[in-house]
Amino acid sequence: MLKNPMNIVKLVALFLSCALLYAIHLANPTFFPELWQVLRSGDLLATAEYIRSFGSWAMFFSFWLVLFVNAIGFPPAIIFSTANTLIFGIVPGIVLSVIAETVGVTISFLLLRFLFRASAEQLIAKHPRLKKVDAYSGKNGFTVMLIARMVPYVPSALLNALGALSAISLRDYVISSCVGKFPSTAIEAIIGHDTVLKNPDPTRLVLVCIAAVLLVIGAWYYEKRVEKKADAMQKILDEHAKMQKNKGLRQNAKS
Repeated sequence: MLKNPMNIVKLVALFLSCALLYAIHLANPTFFPELWQVLRSGDLLATAEYIRSFGSWAMFFSFWLVLFVNAIGFPPAIIFSTANTLIFGIVPGIVLSVIAETVGVTISFLLLRFLFRASAEQLIAKHPRLKKVDAYSGKNGFTVMLIARMVPYVPSALLNALGALSAISLRDYVISSCVGKFPSTAIEAIIGHDTVLKNPDPTRLVLVCIAAVLLVIGAWYYEKRVEKKADAMQKILDEHAKMQKNKGLRQNAKS
């Protein structure tokens, strides 16, 4: 097993991750127990107060907390996105949450793809149906991931794993996740915010839905332009390869 260089790299990555967590524990032994107690309580106001207790570092801490939660897929990020709106305001809280969540799911995607994509490819190669699904995910992964991320309350860990095991490109994954997370995160955070403060405002949800539609249209248009350029480039390469092949055949015929 250890003769494979990739397995050694994976073990080193695992060791470094464990070492980082242990270093945090050594620096602040009460950090993880306190955080766990806050999460277990399910009290959004208590979570907001805990983050606020970091003072001027609250936004920085919240960013890394949301990033970490989305990277591991647990607990639900709605806890922190709601807390962010309570602490920093609705718009700044949503923007902070979306950016942190996007970075978190990207890290998760890279780690899971690094660890398991090779094994998945070996399995896919043995099953024709899986090959078709994999090819579809590579060609239409942007649209599928965009729609999946837009649905509120869908487990982030599930989408991270499916994305990593599929053939979707990193670019498509990041853009679709960022755009898709805006409406889902905003809706979750606003509902949580209004529920905690008992101050519902349907206007905000309507504005979020309108902004989400505009974002999706823009993302879809951008993706189509990229696909069109890629198809044009591939056509040029195919024509060049065809010309080179014909040139070689003519040279062989002359000789």
